Amino acid sequence: MHAYRSHTCAELTKDNVGEKVRLSGWVHRVRDHGGILFIDLRDHYGVTQVLCDPDSAAFADVEKVRSEWCIRIDGEVKARDPELINPKLPTGEVEVFVREIEVLGASEELPLIVFGDQEYPEETRLRYRYLDLRREVMQKNMTMRSDVVASIRRRMWDQGFREYQTPIITASSPEGARDFLVPSRLHPGKFYALPQAPQQFKQLIMASGFDKYFQVAPCFRDEDPRADRSPTDFYQLDLEMSFVEQQDVFDTIQPVLEGIFEEFGGGHKVDKHWPQISYKDAALWYGTDKPDLRNPIKMQVVSDHFRGSGFAIFAKLLEQDGTEIRAIPAPGGGSRKFCDRMNSFAQKEGLPGMGYIFWRKQSPDSIAQERGITVKEVNALVKSGEITLGNEAAGPLAKNIGPERTEAIRQQLGLGVGDAAFFLGGKPKVFEAVAGRARTVIGDELGLTEQNRFAFAWIVDFPIYEKDEETGEVDFEHNPFSMPQGGMDALNGDPLDVLGYQYDLACNGYELVSGAIRNHKPEIMLKAFELAGYGEDEVKERFGALYQAFHYGAPPHGGCAAGIDRIVMLLADQQNIREVIMFPMNQRAEDLMMNAPSDPTNEQLRELSLRVVEQQD
Repeated sequence: MHAYRSHTCAELTKDNVGEKVRLSGWVHRVRDHGGILFIDLRDHYGVTQVLCDPDSAAFADVEKVRSEWCIRIDGEVKARDPELINPKLPTGEVEVFVREIEVLGASEELPLIVFGDQEYPEETRLRYRYLDLRREVMQKNMTMRSDVVASIRRRMWDQGFREYQTPIITASSPEGARDFLVPSRLHPGKFYALPQAPQQFKQLIMASGFDKYFQVAPCFRDEDPRADRSPTDFYQLDLEMSFVEQQDVFDTIQPVLEGIFEEFGGGHKVDKHWPQISYKDAALWYGTDKPDLRNPIKMQVVSDHFRGSGFAIFAKLLEQDGTEIRAIPAPGGGSRKFCDRMNSFAQKEGLPGMGYIFWRKQSPDSIAQERGITVKEVNALVKSGEITLGNEAAGPLAKNIGPERTEAIRQQLGLGVGDAAFFLGGKPKVFEAVAGRARTVIGDELGLTEQNRFAFAWIVDFPIYEKDEETGEVDFEHNPFSMPQGGMDALNGDPLDVLGYQYDLACNGYELVSGAIRNHKPEIMLKAFELAGYGEDEVKERFGALYQAFHYGAPPHGGCAAGIDRIVMLLADQQNIREVIMFPMNQRAEDLMMNAPSDPTNEQLRELSLRVVEQQD
């Protein structure tokens, strides 16, 4: 028999009854039932119930074991009594009577309990990650992650791609975040960088004549942490293709991701139709370039209804250039209580409040006041059918702008009795993000957002440039390596009008994919960087290899990258990306388990010709 096990803790069934077996694993929990000891023995594969009574020679040793001790047991497989069968376990029809036990690894008192669903502070979970990872949900998450990566690789190979590895130590390159710099021992005073992405290398692979490339690539960015973003490193499915247009990239990645979400999505609906929405429309309709299309709410511009109106705040605001008023429809939100809650939400977001109108069934009181008759007379007219109670608008805004304007707003938004609308105004870039968050809250609270569904959308036509409001200088707003729509001709006009062949894929409010058709012509590349204030010498210095390669017959090419950590987070139905990363950093980009970052020794600093200078307050 094998030194440690004849079976895993998930394999035994009633077919094994009567067999002598050997199992190894961890003591999940111990139960004492009147002198008979029951142990749930757990390994990576499952759980088997083992038991021991005083008749066994091993009883005294079994009495000593505690939770999370690692043990080996020898015993006999017995059938459970019918009333004691556990249908939730694959091994629930049997149990193993212990004849011999060996303690492979005793455990001290645990800083966190593996059994059960107790919540522990993040600091405790990350400091003792090896214990946290023993928990059932973490085992499932990490197994799913491994299976997702394996499935991605198979699907890419099936589409004719080959996987090529790119360097981990390279030169610094601006990809939109801070680099992690690595000092060079052989070249004192100079630094390598960990790659933010394989961007330039994969483009050089295309220039080298390899038609299709992919890689499950580690990327390193010194970023501020968020719930859906690691502060140090992450993995992405990176791909690039030659002789392609934008739609070719879409047609390549969609079946890969669609298949992954169908395979691992737990039966959730996976949308087959992935609409293409312009960046401009996404900002208008959803307040974000990563919209959650499970929420049906679309925001609209309603500025004309407030120009010259009795609501002075909006009317005066619209006299300024570049301002507008947007409405967030809220079907089913037509109560003062809900409107007040949303107003409080806006105040927590740093706004004075959020204007609203809600529509309710017209009351006899309001008709009586309007017609100058009594409520009793109104009720009589209603009963006789001479008057029909319609709807009326309520709320401070409705009173200020009057019934004609509120009715026009209602019709534009397609709302009715029991519905509401919320309003934000100013320069769109200032309030769009808050409007987007308000749309999300409204959809969630009113039950409009469809659960158990993965809804995808391509966001296209990104602007390449933006202007700094304070300095007036033009810089890149998005990927500087994207081909401008219209090529060189587009760059001869207003830079702020230039759109790129750049695209993102959004799913359920998260950005899953980002990519572009690349700018592969050196003269267009120089002009594109020139508009953002980068001279020819700087381009050659920072992107020399890429710029030079484009002089030797570079093919048109494009691709994208999909965030693996974020994909698995969605599939595992987790709200924080650390739940699907084996050994993540904390919010301060610290590894509490390995004590990183750590102080270098004086010898290490001398070898690197470095000196640490204390920061001055």
